[in-house]
Amino acid sequence: MPFHHLTRCLLAAALALAAVPATAQSDYPSRPVKVIVSLPPGSGADTTARFISQHLSEKFKQPFVVENRPGANSFIAARAVAEAAPDGHTLFVGSNSSMVTNVAVFKSLPYDPVKDFVPVERIARFAMVVVVPASSAYKTLDQLVEAARKAPGKLNYASGSAGYQVAVELFHERFRIRGNPIAYKGTAPAMTDVAAGNVDYSIGEISSVLPLIRAGRIRALAVTDTRRLKELPQVPTVAESGAPGFEVSAWTGLFAPARVPEPIIKALSAAVHDAMQQRESVKFIENLGGSVYAGGPQQLRQFQLAEIERTRDIVKSAGIPVE
Repeated sequence: MPFHHLTRCLLAAALALAAVPATAQSDYPSRPVKVIVSLPPGSGADTTARFISQHLSEKFKQPFVVENRPGANSFIAARAVAEAAPDGHTLFVGSNSSMVTNVAVFKSLPYDPVKDFVPVERIARFAMVVVVPASSAYKTLDQLVEAARKAPGKLNYASGSAGYQVAVELFHERFRIRGNPIAYKGTAPAMTDVAAGNVDYSIGEISSVLPLIRAGRIRALAVTDTRRLKELPQVPTVAESGAPGFEVSAWTGLFAPARVPEPIIKALSAAVHDAMQQRESVKFIENLGGSVYAGGPQQLRQFQLAEIERTRDIVKSAGIPVE
């Protein structure tokens, strides 16, 4: 075979092989995409997931279907995504609980929040609120704290996840009080029990508690942000109420299984970023009491790693048991 002919054949073969993954990625998604959420319907993560999935469905011309898999401290949902095929057809709306706090409060996990996932885009941040039943005798944070000091460990608090338990324990540490945790599969069922008067207090993210506050079913005593929320302007911050500098928040972000091709991650990240910059998206998140955060995969990874270290320090200083 002439040398120039052999060269052309080898070049053609190389180009054909190089085009295979590119073609596969350009066809993404080739079927409906599962968007797995570790919390039940009604939670901030669920509401955010459904909102962003609608935008992604329109962008990619394929259904992005939210699938709730609550329970077991997000282990079930996170593991399902970690073990999914790395083709971008299974995604995870992770949160501070599943992607940060679990690392700090559990000795071992059935998934690795860093090694098993590739970040796509941070979506939103939500402040938290200290709440009690509407029928509670506690009208202010001072009254709740005073009651907890008089009866250490006697008041029950609802914990929707490890992330919320860390928030409550940090609150306890700052005020030198103790409470008895009652675990729930997410903020929504936890707040339902708060509203029913079955527990004494809780801390929940704003998007989950705001409808109940507006309906008069639970009472807000303080917010965990650095400043008052425009949705609850009359409610003081925890910092104002005796704990200067106190700040805790919840967040959501989109993740994919490790080894998903970079072009797919870039396409998803760009789509989420564009969607969250739209005025309707900003307004939607603000109406939930949150704020939009979108800075790309690298920024989300850096943020996640920094939050893991910060949370480990909080868990250690607060004396929170590691299971």
